[in-house]
Order: sequence, then C-alpha cells, then structure tokens
Amino acid sequence: MLSPLINLMLRIVAALPLAVAQGFGGFLGYVAYLASAKYRALFKANYAEALAASQLKCQYLKAIPGSGMLLSDSLWIWHNPKKALALAEVSNWSLVEAAIDEGHGLIMLCPHLGGFEIIPRILANHFPATILYRPARQDWLNKVIESWRAYPNMHFVPTNLHGVRQMVRALSRGEAIGILPDQVPSGGEGVWAPFFGRYAYTTTLPARLAGRKQIPVVLFSAQRKGFGQGWLIHAERLPTFSDHATLAAAELNLALEKIICRAPNQYIWAYNRFKHPSGAELPPTQ
Repeated sequence: MLSPLINLMLRIVAALPLAVAQGFGGFLGYVAYLASAKYRALFKANYAEALAASQLKCQYLKAIPGSGMLLSDSLWIWHNPKKALALAEVSNWSLVEAAIDEGHGLIMLCPHLGGFEIIPRILANHFPATILYRPARQDWLNKVIESWRAYPNMHFVPTNLHGVRQMVRALSRGEAIGILPDQVPSGGEGVWAPFFGRYAYTTTLPARLAGRKQIPVVLFSAQRKGFGQGWLIHAERLPTFSDHATLAAAELNLALEKIICRAPNQYIWAYNRFKHPSGAELPPTQ
C-alpha cells in the first residue's frame, strides 16, 4: 500500500505549476532542517565549512529551501519533460556539439545542483545517453524512481561492473554517458581527495574512462533562475585529467567546487559527502 500512496503523492507535487512545486520543495527543506537533528547538523557543517573555505557568505535562509527544491525540481522534470526542456536555457551548447563531433563519445558530469535532472534529457534529445545511477535500497522505491525517470534515448545502468561495461560500450559507439561526480563511491572504487578543505572519498571512474581515448569530459550545472522560471544550463569542458588517480580526483573536486560556488544555495549540502564507505582505506590525516 505504501508504494501506490507515495507514487500518488509524488504525482500530485509534480502536477503543480513549477513555481508552486518549487515553493513546496522549499517548505519541505525547512521541515527536514527543523525536524531532524542529524539532517540539520550535517547540513550546517557541510554548508558553513565549504563556504568558509571558499570565502563566501553563508545564507542559511536561502540554502535551506534550496536543498528541498532539488527534490521538487527533479519530480517536476521527470513528470513534465517537455515543459522542463522549454524552460531550460543552454548557455554554450556549441561546446557540447563540438565535443561529441570528435567521435569518441562524451562523459557528462552532473553534480547535485539545481535542476540537474534536466541535463541528461537535453543531451538525449540529440544523441543517446547512458546514465549511471545507484539503485535505491527499497525495491518498491527503486521501481517508482525508474518509472518516473524513464525518457526516450536515455538508458540507466546501475553502479556495478555490468553498468560500467555498458558505459564503455556506449562510449565506443560515440555516445554520451552520465555520471554523478559528487556521489560517494563504494569502497575500492575511489580515492581520498580534497573537497572544500576536507578529504572526501571521490570517484576515479571519469578519469579512468576518459583516459582510454582522451574522451571529452564536460561538467554541467543547471542553476535555478527563480520560482517557475526554469534553469540556466552551463557546460564546461574539463582539461585532460592527470594520470595519477589521486591527482585526477583532486582536479575533479576542484572543478566541482568552482561550479558549486556559482550557486552554493542550490547544492545538496545535507548529503554526507565526507563519509567513510565500507571497504575504503582510512582518509589521510587533515
């Protein structure tokens, strides 16, 4: 009974006008912040330390609802892809076309910022995109998310060896693949690298895949323009990663820091980016 009820609730939120849905998401952000001491402590520590390291001013009253809007934006984009695409403004699409025209495929990196779910749909309108994702622990929730996320020309693969192999095949066909670069990988699949002044266990997959044939790596952001106004999509081609895994991870995190600092109040600060995954070596001493 739980799955149909939650599915119905999600559909109600997604059916609202975008401005109303974002307002509701902002309200949920405040509810989570006030109701959960664990959420609040994690949010405050990540947000304050990151902005202090970047010499930016903390604006809690904007950042707290901004995290909640990540959920409402995603739901609305999944449910209204055509309307969402019409509200997405891409600032430098020619960069993406030039990269894909090289014929080696494209590695698309999308951090959890603003309306990030619109980015793979933009690409899928032009060429096939294979997206790496971590399945939810609850089977019923995973089925709900998979059904909502489905979109033509987009293929989702899990974060395991089978999924990585499918991504390699997609690149060999000259297609795009998508990776969430700020998601903590499983133990043994990453290295410790600085991120906003602290060590974070960071994926090495983008650098490993790019190094095979110097495949273009493009970092995207989808900054929210305002209530109901859509998103500004920015694409930045990253320089070639270092051959050293730890240095490459540090380069990736530095690029993420720069793009997050453009809209820090729209980032997912309550995510435990600095956790120690099971099986990973201990982080270096600070």
